[in-house]
Amino acid sequence: MAEEAYKVPRMKLGSQGLEVSAQGLGVMGLSAFYGAPTPDTKAVALLRHAINSGITFLDTSDFYGPETNELLLGKALKDGLREKVELATKFGLVTSEDGKLGFRGDPEYVRSACEASLRRLGVTCIDLYYQHRIDTTVPIEVTMGELKKLVEEGRIKYIGLSEASASTIRRAHAVHPITALQIEWSLWSRDVEEYIIPTCRELGIGIVAYSPLGRGFLASGTKLVENLEHGDPRKSLPRFKEENLEHNKIVFEKVQAIATSKSCTPAQLALAWVHHQGDDVCPIPGTTKIENLNQNIGALSVKLTPDDMAELEAIARPDFVKGERYWDVITTYDHAETPPPLSSWKQV
Repeated sequence: MAEEAYKVPRMKLGSQGLEVSAQGLGVMGLSAFYGAPTPDTKAVALLRHAINSGITFLDTSDFYGPETNELLLGKALKDGLREKVELATKFGLVTSEDGKLGFRGDPEYVRSACEASLRRLGVTCIDLYYQHRIDTTVPIEVTMGELKKLVEEGRIKYIGLSEASASTIRRAHAVHPITALQIEWSLWSRDVEEYIIPTCRELGIGIVAYSPLGRGFLASGTKLVENLEHGDPRKSLPRFKEENLEHNKIVFEKVQAIATSKSCTPAQLALAWVHHQGDDVCPIPGTTKIENLNQNIGALSVKLTPDDMAELEAIARPDFVKGERYWDVITTYDHAETPPPLSSWKQV
């Protein structure tokens, strides 16, 4: 499939006015978690190729690296490129001195994290600022109160949440409109369709689908697991464990067969399925290779009929894949409730 000539369309993300490329780029893997960091020269070249190809919605976090991913993106956005992109970053995941993962949403931390991200990115304003994970010790109203102040001060334009429950989304949205929810959504992970997606659509919140290729599994199946570098944390994910992998590979094999019949790659088919979920959904696949980026752009030109969608969804039923998405230490929307507001937290 020819990818190079395809023009990436634009879309409205949420109902607050943010416009982004209809497909974004998850920048994380260039610096963290998925093998050794990509050399800066090569990473910057990929980022600039993405921008020049019309992929202008770039997603990072202060946790990636940590911090080095934001520095990398800041380097890539020099020479006048900042005005061409929609820049998203996140706060809220922290690591203690003993290496334990934690979560923070208190106002003091929200502000200091934002100021630090602005410095690393080399910008004066962040387009979309997400709470990366919900701090279940702080009422969401309190966290949102500080984010609202940052909007009023012009440090951020729009507010997002990541892996938030339906009730937390509602409570946050009541303080200040949420522009986007970032959530894992793919043929590999469809549990969000029951409550999370309908809540976002009711409230006019855009949906940013991370890991739309199942952390690479929907692109290459078991070959992915076989070829992961030493230290790649995906090796320890429950879905990639031997006791689950033999069952889970069925999804990839069937997706691969349909992709062959449609003259596209499995990755393009899986991404196309996400794109066909609606004009309020923007997937943000990540990659370290320009050829994969071009292939992902090609997914935008894959057309799926209602029968195609039904066939894919019959293969990848929400209850089919074995194993949890994450390890127990990572909070997901299933564990994202915050306490009710307390009188001592009157800051909103």
